[in-house]
Amino acid sequence: MVRKFVLLFIAGGLVMGSAACNTVRGVGQDLESAANSVDKAT
Repeated sequence: MVRKFVLLFIAGGLVMGSAACNTVRGVGQDLESAANSVDKAT
């Protein structure tokens, strides 16, 4: 029972970690896009 709980916890952590990486990467791309737009406008 404890082993299943630990495996579930690890699997959940991996899923949440990968989702966070995608979110951070998306924010970085959005900021870069905004900066490029400002550079082109000036």
